[in-house]
Amino acid sequence: MKTFVPVLLTAIALATPGLAQQAMDHSAHGDMAQMDHSAHGDMAMSEAQPGDTPATTAYREAMAEMHTNMEVEYSNDADVDFMRGMIPHHQGAIDMARIVLEHGSNPEVRTLAEEVIAAQEAEIEMMEAWLAEHDG
Repeated sequence: MKTFVPVLLTAIALATPGLAQQAMDHSAHGDMAQMDHSAHGDMAMSEAQPGDTPATTAYREAMAEMHTNMEVEYSNDADVDFMRGMIPHHQGAIDMARIVLEHGSNPEVRTLAEEVIAAQEAEIEMMEAWLAEHDG
């Protein structure tokens, strides 16, 4: 494993020098840099990019909203916190499925999207009912 990272960074350096330098800079700073890099990655993923299709723009917006909504207030009750976090996670899946239904064309993907919507909506209803009983 110790040799894998330098080999990977070398391969990246050959393919994309700027990206490899950024990766090496972050790896040299330990866990805190990794957390900062993740935050930047999330931000960059949600920002519109030149050439984005309407579907990609919609996916970026849906993912950004899901991540924002998953920042729940923790109760120190693992069960409650799971339910609180999973509701926006499931809603994000529903939102993404609706995007593919609007923009996608593959019949298998469209069928899966419809199944995801039905399943996730049912699970959200169950989780909301559970929270109403247990979250006071």
